[in-house]
Amino acid sequence: MENNETYKLTEKGIQKLKDELHKLKTVDRERNLEALKEARSQGDLTENADYDSAREEQAQIEKRIKELENILKHAELIKGDTSNRVNIGKRVTLEINGRPEEAYTLVGTLEADPANKKLSNESPIGKAVIGRKKGETLTIKIDNDKKITIKIKDVK
Repeated sequence: MENNETYKLTEKGIQKLKDELHKLKTVDRERNLEALKEARSQGDLTENADYDSAREEQAQIEKRIKELENILKHAELIKGDTSNRVNIGKRVTLEINGRPEEAYTLVGTLEADPANKKLSNESPIGKAVIGRKKGETLTIKIDNDKKITIKIKDVK
C-alpha cells in the first residue's frame, strides 16, 4: 500500500492527521481490543457475529493507521509564501462568472473541502489561479468544454 507520492499539507492539515493517528492508536485500537476479548469470551468463534465485526473493525483501523503513517512520512509542509501570487496555503478572493466574490484557501488535495472553502491545488480552478496575481482575469475550460471566467480580487 505504500507509495512515494508527496502530499502537500498545511501545518493545520498535518496536525489533524497526527491527531487522527494518535486517536486510532490509543483510543480506537484499545476499544477494539476490548471488543475482541469480549467476543472471544463468548465461546465458539465460527458463528460469532460480534467477533467477525470486531475483526473487520480491527482491519479497518490498522489499514487507516498504515495510510496515515504513509501520508505523514511523505508529507511536504506548505511553507508560508510572502509573494503576492496565488499559491498553496494562501487565501484568494475570486469572482467566478460574475457571481459575488468568495474567499477560498488553496490547499493540497488531501485537505480539499469545497463546502468549507478549501480549494484543491489540483482542481481546475486551483490549477488555473496558481501563480497568478491580484487583478488578473482568466477564462478556463472545465467539464464539457464549458468556459468560466475568474477574476482574482485579492490574495493574502
